Amino acid sequence: MDVAHCELDGNADAVEFCPQDSYHHVLAASTYTLQEGDKPSRNGSISLFNVNAEEKNLELLYRMDTAGIFDIKWSPVGGNAGPFLAQADADGCVKVYGLETDSNGGFLRDITGEKISSSMCLCLEWNPSATSITVGLSDGSVSIVSVVESQLEVLQQWKAHEFELWATSFDVHQPHMVYTGSDDCKFSGWDIRESPFKLAFQNSKIHKMGVCCIASIPSDSNTLLTGSYDEYLRVWDVRSISKPVNETSVCLGGGVWRIKHHPFIPGLVLAACMHNGFAVVKVGGEKAEVLETYAKHGSLAYGADWQRGRSSLEGKRKNSLVATCSFYDRLLRIWMPESDCLTR
Repeated sequence: MDVAHCELDGNADAVEFCPQDSYHHVLAASTYTLQEGDKPSRNGSISLFNVNAEEKNLELLYRMDTAGIFDIKWSPVGGNAGPFLAQADADGCVKVYGLETDSNGGFLRDITGEKISSSMCLCLEWNPSATSITVGLSDGSVSIVSVVESQLEVLQQWKAHEFELWATSFDVHQPHMVYTGSDDCKFSGWDIRESPFKLAFQNSKIHKMGVCCIASIPSDSNTLLTGSYDEYLRVWDVRSISKPVNETSVCLGGGVWRIKHHPFIPGLVLAACMHNGFAVVKVGGEKAEVLETYAKHGSLAYGADWQRGRSSLEGKRKNSLVATCSFYDRLLRIWMPESDCLTR
Protein backbone atom coordinates (compact mmCIF):
# COMPACT_ATOMS: atom_id res chain seq x y z
CA MET A 1 0.00 0.00 0.00
CA ASP A 2 1.46 3.35 -1.05
CA VAL A 3 1.90 6.01 1.63
CA ALA A 4 3.86 8.88 0.05
CA HIS A 5 6.48 9.67 -2.57
CA CYS A 6 8.68 12.50 -3.82
CA GLU A 7 11.45 13.22 -6.31
CA LEU A 8 14.95 13.87 -5.00
CA ASP A 9 17.40 16.43 -6.35
CA GLY A 10 19.76 13.82 -7.83
CA ASN A 11 20.04 10.14 -8.75
CA ALA A 12 18.84 8.29 -5.66
CA ASP A 13 20.92 5.39 -4.36
CA ALA A 14 20.36 4.89 -0.62
CA VAL A 15 17.62 5.36 1.99
CA GLU A 16 18.06 4.73 5.72
CA PHE A 17 15.56 5.05 8.58
CA CYS A 18 17.18 6.17 11.83
CA PRO A 19 17.12 3.19 14.24
CA GLN A 20 17.34 5.21 17.48
CA ASP A 21 14.15 5.13 19.56
CA SER A 22 13.35 8.85 19.51
CA TYR A 23 14.04 9.20 15.78
CA HIS A 24 12.22 6.34 14.04
CA HIS A 25 10.35 8.93 11.97
CA VAL A 26 13.59 10.35 10.48
CA LEU A 27 14.60 9.06 7.05
CA ALA A 28 17.89 9.90 5.30
CA ALA A 29 18.19 9.66 1.50
CA SER A 30 21.37 10.12 -0.54
CA THR A 31 22.15 10.82 -4.19
CA TYR A 32 24.98 10.39 -6.67
CA THR A 33 24.95 12.32 -9.95
CA LEU A 34 27.72 12.21 -12.54
CA GLN A 35 28.10 15.53 -14.38
CA GLU A 36 29.79 14.67 -17.68
CA GLY A 37 31.78 17.04 -19.88
CA ASP A 38 35.29 18.41 -20.18
CA LYS A 39 35.63 18.41 -16.40
CA PRO A 40 33.38 15.62 -15.12
CA SER A 41 32.27 15.83 -11.51
CA ARG A 42 30.44 13.55 -9.11
CA ASN A 43 27.97 15.47 -6.98
CA GLY A 44 25.57 14.30 -4.34
CA SER A 45 23.30 15.23 -1.48
CA ILE A 46 21.74 14.00 1.75
CA SER A 47 18.13 14.80 2.55
CA LEU A 48 16.37 14.24 5.87
CA PHE A 49 12.63 13.58 5.93
CA ASN A 50 9.97 13.30 8.61
CA VAL A 51 7.82 10.28 7.70
CA ASN A 52 4.26 10.24 9.05
CA ALA A 53 2.34 7.22 7.74
CA GLU A 54 -0.94 8.07 9.49
CA GLU A 55 -1.11 11.39 7.66
CA LYS A 56 0.51 9.99 4.48
CA ASN A 57 3.08 12.76 4.78
CA LEU A 58 6.72 12.95 3.71
CA GLU A 59 8.15 16.26 4.96
CA LEU A 60 11.61 17.51 3.96
CA LEU A 61 13.45 18.63 7.11
CA TYR A 62 16.93 19.31 5.79
CA ARG A 63 19.12 18.94 2.72
CA MET A 64 22.85 19.35 2.20
CA ASP A 65 25.10 19.18 -0.86
CA THR A 66 27.94 16.67 -0.79
CA ALA A 67 30.34 14.80 -3.05
CA GLY A 68 28.65 11.97 -4.95
CA ILE A 69 27.51 9.43 -2.34
CA PHE A 70 27.55 5.67 -2.83
CA ASP A 71 26.34 4.63 0.62
CA ILE A 72 25.05 5.96 3.96
CA LYS A 73 24.44 4.13 7.25
CA TRP A 74 23.12 5.18 10.66
CA SER A 75 25.06 4.01 13.70
CA PRO A 76 23.43 0.95 15.32
CA VAL A 77 21.23 1.02 18.41
CA GLY A 78 23.22 0.44 21.58
CA GLY A 79 26.36 1.75 19.98
CA ASN A 80 28.70 4.56 20.91
CA ALA A 81 26.22 7.42 21.58
CA GLY A 82 24.71 8.93 18.44
CA PRO A 83 22.67 8.88 16.35
CA PHE A 84 25.40 9.28 13.76
CA LEU A 85 25.13 9.02 9.98
CA ALA A 86 28.19 7.81 8.05
CA GLN A 87 28.77 8.59 4.36
CA ALA A 88 30.99 6.87 1.74
CA ASP A 89 31.66 9.11 -1.25
CA ALA A 90 33.30 9.43 -4.64
CA ASP A 91 36.08 11.66 -3.29
CA GLY A 92 37.49 8.75 -1.27
CA CYS A 93 36.16 10.20 1.98
CA VAL A 94 34.30 8.80 4.95
CA LYS A 95 32.28 11.44 6.80
CA VAL A 96 30.26 11.19 9.99
CA TYR A 97 27.39 13.51 10.92
CA GLY A 98 25.39 13.85 14.11
CA LEU A 99 21.60 14.14 14.02
CA GLU A 100 20.48 17.28 15.87
CA THR A 101 16.97 18.59 16.54
CA ASP A 102 15.80 22.16 16.08
CA SER A 103 12.59 24.10 15.46
CA ASN A 104 12.47 22.75 11.90
CA GLY A 105 12.63 19.14 13.08
CA GLY A 106 16.26 18.16 12.54
CA PHE A 107 19.56 18.69 10.74
CA LEU A 108 22.97 17.05 10.33
CA ARG A 109 26.02 18.45 12.10
CA ASP A 110 29.56 17.70 10.90
CA ILE A 111 31.32 15.43 13.41
CA THR A 112 34.37 14.25 11.53
CA GLY A 113 35.62 13.25 8.09
CA GLU A 114 38.72 11.82 6.51
CA LYS A 115 39.98 11.15 2.99
CA ILE A 116 41.05 7.52 3.35
CA SER A 117 41.95 6.74 -0.26
CA SER A 118 42.57 8.14 -3.72
CA SER A 119 40.00 5.56 -4.86
CA MET A 120 36.25 5.99 -4.41
CA CYS A 121 34.52 4.76 -1.23
CA LEU A 122 31.72 2.50 -2.49
CA CYS A 123 30.13 1.02 0.64
CA LEU A 124 30.35 1.03 4.41
CA GLU A 125 29.01 -0.61 7.55
CA TRP A 126 29.31 0.08 11.29
CA ASN A 127 30.36 -2.55 13.80
CA PRO A 128 27.74 -3.32 16.51
CA SER A 129 29.37 -1.04 19.09
CA ALA A 130 29.68 1.87 16.59
CA THR A 131 33.42 2.18 17.27
CA SER A 132 34.58 1.08 13.80
CA ILE A 133 33.45 1.27 10.17
CA THR A 134 34.43 -1.10 7.37
CA VAL A 135 34.70 0.59 3.96
CA GLY A 136 34.88 -0.95 0.47
CA LEU A 137 36.93 0.88 -2.18
CA SER A 138 36.83 1.02 -5.97
CA ASP A 139 40.37 -0.40 -6.30
CA GLY A 140 39.32 -3.62 -4.52
CA SER A 141 40.68 -2.63 -1.13
CA VAL A 142 38.89 -2.69 2.21
CA SER A 143 39.58 -0.26 5.04
CA ILE A 144 38.82 -0.58 8.76
CA VAL A 145 38.34 2.87 10.27
CA SER A 146 38.01 3.59 14.00
CA VAL A 147 35.53 6.20 15.23
CA VAL A 148 36.68 7.39 18.65
CA GLU A 149 36.05 10.76 20.30
CA SER A 150 34.97 12.42 17.06
CA GLN A 151 38.07 11.25 15.20
CA LEU A 152 38.46 8.87 12.28
CA GLU A 153 41.61 6.78 12.02
CA VAL A 154 42.45 4.10 9.46
CA LEU A 155 43.42 1.01 11.44
CA GLN A 156 44.03 -1.36 8.52
CA GLN A 157 43.69 -1.17 4.76
CA TRP A 158 44.49 -3.98 2.36
CA LYS A 159 43.89 -5.20 -1.17
CA ALA A 160 41.08 -7.71 -0.67
CA HIS A 161 39.84 -8.13 -4.26
CA GLU A 162 40.85 -7.57 -7.86
CA PHE A 163 37.99 -5.26 -8.82
CA GLU A 164 35.46 -2.88 -7.25
CA LEU A 165 34.47 -3.88 -3.72
CA TRP A 166 30.71 -3.28 -3.53
CA ALA A 167 29.96 -5.09 -0.29
CA THR A 168 31.51 -5.20 3.16
CA SER A 169 30.06 -5.83 6.60
CA PHE A 170 30.90 -6.92 10.12
CA ASP A 171 29.46 -10.15 11.44
CA VAL A 172 26.99 -8.89 14.08
CA HIS A 173 27.66 -11.97 16.23
CA GLN A 174 31.45 -12.03 15.77
CA PRO A 175 32.52 -8.42 15.10
CA HIS A 176 36.13 -9.50 14.58
CA MET A 177 34.95 -11.05 11.29
CA VAL A 178 34.64 -8.75 8.29
CA TYR A 179 33.02 -9.95 5.05
CA THR A 180 33.77 -8.56 1.59
CA GLY A 181 32.31 -9.08 -1.89
CA SER A 182 33.42 -7.73 -5.25
CA ASP A 183 33.03 -7.54 -9.01
CA ASP A 184 35.61 -10.35 -9.15
CA CYS A 185 32.76 -12.72 -8.06
CA LYS A 186 34.60 -13.57 -4.84
CA PHE A 187 33.08 -13.61 -1.36
CA SER A 188 35.61 -13.44 1.47
CA GLY A 189 35.86 -13.39 5.26
CA TRP A 190 38.69 -11.74 7.21
CA ASP A 191 39.73 -12.05 10.85
CA ILE A 192 40.76 -8.53 11.88
CA ARG A 193 42.06 -9.64 15.28
CA GLU A 194 45.21 -10.66 13.46
CA SER A 195 47.77 -8.03 12.53
CA PRO A 196 48.22 -8.09 9.66
CA PHE A 197 44.74 -9.30 8.70
CA LYS A 198 44.04 -12.99 8.16
CA LEU A 199 41.97 -14.44 5.32
CA ALA A 200 39.51 -16.79 7.05
CA PHE A 201 37.85 -18.02 3.82
CA GLN A 202 37.27 -17.12 0.20
CA ASN A 203 34.60 -18.53 -2.10
CA SER A 204 35.15 -17.87 -5.80
CA LYS A 205 33.01 -20.61 -7.36
CA ILE A 206 29.36 -19.95 -6.48
CA HIS A 207 28.55 -16.38 -7.56
CA LYS A 208 28.35 -16.20 -11.35
CA MET A 209 28.67 -12.40 -11.34
CA GLY A 210 29.79 -9.71 -8.90
CA VAL A 211 28.79 -9.78 -5.23
CA CYS A 212 26.71 -6.69 -4.37
CA CYS A 213 25.67 -7.14 -0.73
CA ILE A 214 26.32 -9.26 2.36
CA ALA A 215 24.23 -9.45 5.54
CA SER A 216 24.44 -11.61 8.65
CA ILE A 217 21.09 -12.52 10.23
CA PRO A 218 20.65 -10.94 13.68
CA SER A 219 18.52 -13.83 14.96
CA ASP A 220 20.80 -16.60 13.67
CA SER A 221 24.54 -16.58 14.30
CA ASN A 222 25.18 -19.34 11.74
CA THR A 223 23.42 -17.85 8.72
CA LEU A 224 24.62 -15.26 6.24
CA LEU A 225 23.01 -13.85 3.08
CA THR A 226 24.63 -12.58 -0.11
CA GLY A 227 23.17 -10.83 -3.13
CA SER A 228 24.72 -10.76 -6.59
CA TYR A 229 24.38 -9.26 -10.05
CA ASP A 230 23.52 -12.84 -11.12
CA GLU A 231 20.05 -12.18 -9.58
CA TYR A 232 20.30 -14.74 -6.75
CA LEU A 233 19.85 -14.22 -3.04
CA ARG A 234 21.92 -16.97 -1.42
CA VAL A 235 21.72 -18.43 2.07
CA TRP A 236 25.03 -19.48 3.62
CA ASP A 237 25.93 -21.46 6.73
CA VAL A 238 29.08 -19.83 8.11
CA ARG A 239 30.15 -23.23 9.49
CA SER A 240 30.43 -24.52 5.91
CA ILE A 241 31.22 -21.59 3.66
CA SER A 242 32.31 -23.66 0.66
CA LYS A 243 28.75 -23.69 -0.70
CA PRO A 244 25.38 -22.13 0.16
CA VAL A 245 22.86 -24.04 2.27
CA ASN A 246 20.61 -24.14 -0.76
CA GLU A 247 22.63 -24.26 -3.96
CA THR A 248 20.04 -22.32 -5.97
CA SER A 249 18.65 -20.16 -3.15
CA VAL A 250 16.10 -17.80 -4.72
CA CYS A 251 16.21 -15.87 -8.00
CA LEU A 252 14.81 -12.36 -7.61
CA GLY A 253 14.80 -11.46 -11.31
CA GLY A 254 17.29 -8.61 -11.01
CA GLY A 255 20.70 -7.96 -9.53
CA VAL A 256 20.37 -8.12 -5.74
CA TRP A 257 21.92 -4.81 -4.78
CA ARG A 258 20.84 -4.42 -1.16
CA ILE A 259 19.52 -6.68 1.62
CA LYS A 260 17.83 -5.36 4.78
CA HIS A 261 16.66 -7.57 7.63
CA HIS A 262 13.36 -6.74 9.29
CA PRO A 263 14.06 -5.06 12.66
CA PHE A 264 12.06 -7.59 14.72
CA ILE A 265 10.61 -10.38 12.51
CA PRO A 266 13.30 -13.10 12.23
CA GLY A 267 14.16 -14.25 8.72
CA LEU A 268 12.26 -11.51 6.89
CA VAL A 269 14.29 -9.62 4.31
CA LEU A 270 13.73 -6.60 2.07
CA ALA A 271 15.77 -6.73 -1.15
CA ALA A 272 16.51 -4.08 -3.79
CA CYS A 273 16.66 -5.93 -7.10
CA MET A 274 17.99 -3.33 -9.56
CA HIS A 275 16.08 -3.97 -12.84
CA ASN A 276 13.25 -5.84 -11.08
CA GLY A 277 12.03 -3.55 -8.32
CA PHE A 278 11.90 -4.67 -4.70
CA ALA A 279 11.03 -7.92 -2.95
CA VAL A 280 10.05 -9.08 0.53
CA VAL A 281 11.64 -12.49 1.11
CA LYS A 282 11.18 -15.04 3.91
CA VAL A 283 14.36 -16.95 4.78
CA GLY A 284 13.93 -20.03 6.93
CA GLY A 285 15.88 -23.24 7.33
CA GLU A 286 17.26 -24.29 3.97
CA LYS A 287 14.97 -22.25 1.75
CA ALA A 288 14.04 -18.71 0.83
CA GLU A 289 10.75 -17.66 -0.79
CA VAL A 290 9.40 -14.41 -2.19
CA LEU A 291 6.33 -13.21 -0.28
CA GLU A 292 5.73 -9.95 -2.13
CA THR A 293 7.16 -7.72 -4.84
CA TYR A 294 6.92 -3.97 -5.40
CA ALA A 295 7.29 -2.59 -8.93
CA LYS A 296 6.23 1.07 -8.76
CA HIS A 297 9.70 2.45 -9.47
CA GLY A 298 10.72 3.18 -13.05
CA SER A 299 14.48 2.85 -12.76
CA LEU A 300 17.27 0.91 -11.04
CA ALA A 301 16.15 -0.21 -7.57
CA TYR A 302 19.04 0.62 -5.24
CA GLY A 303 17.93 1.89 -1.83
CA ALA A 304 15.68 0.07 0.65
CA ASP A 305 15.05 0.03 4.39
CA TRP A 306 12.51 -0.92 7.06
CA GLN A 307 11.29 1.59 9.60
CA ARG A 308 11.72 0.48 13.20
CA GLY A 309 8.37 0.23 14.97
CA ARG A 310 4.98 -0.13 13.31
CA SER A 311 2.49 2.29 11.78
CA SER A 312 -1.25 2.12 11.21
CA LEU A 313 -2.85 3.37 8.00
CA GLU A 314 -6.51 4.10 7.31
CA GLY A 315 -7.57 2.41 10.53
CA LYS A 316 -6.11 -0.93 9.48
CA ARG A 317 -3.89 -3.25 11.49
CA LYS A 318 -0.46 -1.94 12.32
CA ASN A 319 2.19 -2.84 9.81
CA SER A 320 5.82 -2.27 8.97
CA LEU A 321 6.74 0.74 6.84
CA VAL A 322 9.29 0.60 4.02
CA ALA A 323 11.28 3.26 2.17
CA THR A 324 12.69 2.55 -1.30
CA CYS A 325 14.44 4.65 -3.94
CA SER A 326 15.41 4.29 -7.58
CA PHE A 327 18.30 5.85 -9.43
CA TYR A 328 17.64 7.63 -12.71
CA ASP A 329 14.04 8.66 -12.00
CA ARG A 330 15.22 10.05 -8.62
CA LEU A 331 12.16 8.60 -6.91
CA LEU A 332 11.70 8.04 -3.18
CA ARG A 333 8.66 5.99 -2.12
CA ILE A 334 7.19 5.11 1.27
CA TRP A 335 4.91 2.04 1.31
CA MET A 336 3.54 -0.77 3.43
CA PRO A 337 3.99 -4.40 2.43
CA GLU A 338 0.74 -6.34 2.55
CA SER A 339 2.03 -9.79 3.50
CA ASP A 340 0.07 -11.33 6.40
CA CYS A 341 3.20 -12.02 8.44
CA LEU A 342 3.82 -8.26 8.70
CA THR A 343 0.48 -7.23 10.21
CA ARG A 344 -0.93 -7.60 13.66
